[in-house]
Amino acid sequence: MTGQMWRVVSLYRVITLCYAAVLIIRDHGSYSHPAGGLAALAVMAGWTAVTVAGYRRPAGRAAWVIVADLCVAAALILSTRWIDTTARVDAGAPTIPAAWAAAPVLACAVAGGPWAGIASGLLISAADFAEHPVKPGGGTFNGTVLLLIAGGVGGYLVRLGLRAEAEIDRAARRDAAASERERIARGIHDSVLQILALVSSRGSALGGEAAELGRLAGEQEAALRALLAADSQPSFRPGLLDVRALVEPFANARITVSCPATPVLLPAVVATALSGAVTAALDNVVRHAGPEAHAWVLVEDEGRQVRVSVRDDGAGFGHGRLAEAATEGRLGVSHSIIGRLREAGGTACLTSAPGQGTEVELRVGRT
Repeated sequence: MTGQMWRVVSLYRVITLCYAAVLIIRDHGSYSHPAGGLAALAVMAGWTAVTVAGYRRPAGRAAWVIVADLCVAAALILSTRWIDTTARVDAGAPTIPAAWAAAPVLACAVAGGPWAGIASGLLISAADFAEHPVKPGGGTFNGTVLLLIAGGVGGYLVRLGLRAEAEIDRAARRDAAASERERIARGIHDSVLQILALVSSRGSALGGEAAELGRLAGEQEAALRALLAADSQPSFRPGLLDVRALVEPFANARITVSCPATPVLLPAVVATALSGAVTAALDNVVRHAGPEAHAWVLVEDEGRQVRVSVRDDGAGFGHGRLAEAATEGRLGVSHSIIGRLREAGGTACLTSAPGQGTEVELRVGRT
């Protein structure tokens, strides 16, 4: 995109050089110093060759080169009163470089954006007005307006094009990454998942220690399938995450995860905090509910709120146990669950009784 814009600037410079040459050759007999007009034309031709060659490469678009470009154009404009007659200048005759002087304005717009284009347009316009100090003609004023429009709008369009180009590039990268994930997922499905499923099935049939290996293989198979499913989730608006993609990978032989069929979108910070609280709750199930305990995770989209409940059938605990744990310095629940949800603007409620398991209810809002 940037390279194409620089080629447009160079093309404009060559075309306007031809136009300025026609004017100088046509009017040089009317100049006070005809040789000066031809010398100015030679300078314009030489500088055009330098800039066209230089602007082809990023190294040739350095700030000092663009500033020099502006200075050359301004100097050629200011040479008009010395080369041309006072009567012609005061009558509104075009400056020596004519429209060629706008090329550096376009170069500034491409290199620095709209504000750089407007600033360079003001500089060239100031030089133009300096050549008509007595009575600026309408052509001079209109030329100033056109320079400012070219600098501002040109710079804006360049920046707009660059942003569009970057977005297209990001979309292409996302598509390429999705295709690669699908290719890897197919390979995993054809090899690893099938082997894990076979180990799980044969282990359960053999019994004994093999049954334990089969159970572990089954858990890994379920976790891997959930991970692959999460990776294949569609992309949503920037800054939003689908809670399902964060929660579903927790599913295994002892943990059942239930989610809505449609995406449950939350701001990334809130969704991450919610996922962290679910992780902490499931860690507590593993540590405290007992070796045979099972857990159930339920995600519910209530419109303005999202509710996630984590319930287990473990040993449970009595009233006041959380306060005792906090007093003893064990702050897992108060910090990892309650505190994390509070920072995200949500709430966490724990319900438990000895022998009746535990339920953790997590709520976060969308407003």
